[in-house]
Amino acid sequence: MDVVSDAISAVRLGRPSSTRLRVNGRWCARIAPYEGAGFHVVLSGSCWMLPDLPYTGPGIHLNRGDVVLLAHGSGHVIADRPADRATVERAVDFERWSPAALAGSPPETELLCGKYRLDRRHTHPLIAELPDVVHIPSGPGRDSGLCAAVGLLEHEVRGGHLGSAIAVPSLLDLLLVHLVRAWMADSTTSPWPAALHDPAVAAALHALHQDPARRWSNDSLAAQVGVSRATLARRFTALVGRAPMTYLTWWRLTRAAALLRTTPDALDSIAQRVGYSTPYALSHAFSRQYGTTPGRYRAAAVTA
Repeated sequence: MDVVSDAISAVRLGRPSSTRLRVNGRWCARIAPYEGAGFHVVLSGSCWMLPDLPYTGPGIHLNRGDVVLLAHGSGHVIADRPADRATVERAVDFERWSPAALAGSPPETELLCGKYRLDRRHTHPLIAELPDVVHIPSGPGRDSGLCAAVGLLEHEVRGGHLGSAIAVPSLLDLLLVHLVRAWMADSTTSPWPAALHDPAVAAALHALHQDPARRWSNDSLAAQVGVSRATLARRFTALVGRAPMTYLTWWRLTRAAALLRTTPDALDSIAQRVGYSTPYALSHAFSRQYGTTPGRYRAAAVTA
């Protein structure tokens, strides 16, 4: 897997959920903060996404085809028009709202709203760098893959096709990948997009992700990517935020956590896959980083 795929897989829990809204007339709904990431896809019409209290401004106008990712699950309000503080204060709780009661024929606005479940305790730094709001408007110049993903989503949620219960969550996963890609392509200030565009640092990250179990050293990693040890250490640390071997240790344990959550593999098998010589060595390092043993971590993940 590549670094972006690994970063998303490391924090994603379960499948995304979504709700199709078909609304008309005057409406305003509050979406509470969420321990994950939220999203909106405007299938038809337009609406406004507004900051929740304390109200700080007019918000973002969303048109047909626009996609928004609330990368850190920030609370917000969606409404049919710009709203003042008093209107935001009166917004209806989204979870208790019945938009069907407001729907006209045809609806003025149709949205697909939903959530990704993410593990915020040990987020990959690439995901942590995402801004609170990633807004990708429709129109010329937008990534063709993102346009295709939105088109397929629209087709599935409107058509009532056989198999859509599987297709929609899979397309939402694809949408998340395209949103992260779009942010990386547009970002000019965040270190991680720069890291993945730096030839030496990107090659080093790829090597560590591709084979975390290898007995890496600073010298062998620098030789692998064709630069000096000092050059790699300087550029890697500046862009990634950790020295290469420190990042490797963190990534090995992050992979171990993901394998504990998603597979029934024995601890000795997981230890070998992520680069620890014995289950005891993995358990000791895991307990330092996660504050619990691998067994207890797995049991808690199963019951969550």
